[in-house]
Amino acid sequence: MGRTGIAGLAALAVLTAGAAGCTVQPAGTDGEGGPPVRIEVPSRTPSASASASESRAPDDGEKSARPGAPAPRVLWSPGDSGRDIRELQARLRQVAWVFHGPTGTYDDLTAKAVRGFQGKRGLPRTGVTDSVTWQRLLDMTHEPGRWELYLMGGQPADAPDPRCRTGRVLCISKSSRTLRWMIDGRTVSTTPVRFGSEYTPTREGVFHVYWKSRHHVSTLYDSPMPYAMFFSGGQAVHFSADFAARGYAGASHGCVNVRDEEAVARLYGQVRNGDKVVVHR
Repeated sequence: MGRTGIAGLAALAVLTAGAAGCTVQPAGTDGEGGPPVRIEVPSRTPSASASASESRAPDDGEKSARPGAPAPRVLWSPGDSGRDIRELQARLRQVAWVFHGPTGTYDDLTAKAVRGFQGKRGLPRTGVTDSVTWQRLLDMTHEPGRWELYLMGGQPADAPDPRCRTGRVLCISKSSRTLRWMIDGRTVSTTPVRFGSEYTPTREGVFHVYWKSRHHVSTLYDSPMPYAMFFSGGQAVHFSADFAARGYAGASHGCVNVRDEEAVARLYGQVRNGDKVVVHR
C-alpha cells in the first residue's frame, strides 16, 4: 500500500471519529443497492433515551408549554363578539362543552367551556382561544351551518316584502326566520321566530289578526300559547317556552313562535285586531 493509500485511511478514520452516525438506505426488493452500513461512535452519540426524547415530535400542547417557545397566537378572548365567536360556540356545542347560544358574545360561559376543552386535551387552561386550541377544535368538529350559528336566534332579517310597506303589519319572513313589526313602512322591532314543521306548515299569504288571547292554552295540543295573536284558523303568533329552550332544534304545530317573552309581550301590547299579517318566503 502506498503513502497515498495510508493517508486516505487516516483521513477516513478522522472523519468517522467525528461523525455522530450515518445510515445508507438498504437495498430495495429488486435487489438494487447495497446492504445498509451504519457507523456508530458511542462517545459522541447522545444516550438512547435522550435521542428518543429529542427525536419525537412534540404535540401542540407540548409546543405551547415548552420553555422558551413562543406562545400561540391569541385569536379570541372574553369580551369579543361577532360571527367568529358564533362559530367557536357552535363548534364547542358539537363536542358538548357549550349548551347555550350561540350568542356571538365571548361571555363567562364560553370562557369556562374553553377552559374545560383545553384541560381535557392537556392544553394550558387559559379560557382564551389561541391558535393551538382552535386547531384542535377544528380537527374534532364540522363547519356549522347557518342554523347552527343562529340556533337560538340573532340572525339578521331580510328585506321586507313589498306587501309590508303600508299600514300596520306583522311582516314574517320564512327565509330569515324573523318577524318585523312595521308601521307605515318603518320597522318598529324585529325578533327571531320559528315555524311549523313540514307536516304542520305555517300558512303563507296575507292575513289579519282576528283575535288576541293573553293566557291562551291550545285545546288541540293542551300546550300554553301566551300572548297569542291569531291570524289564520288556529295559527297564531305567540310565545313558546320550547323555542326559548331548544331554539331551531324544534318546530311548532303551525304557529309562529317567539322565544323572547319580553319582546312578544311588548308586541302583544301594540298589535290590534285587524292589523295585517304577511307571511312570506
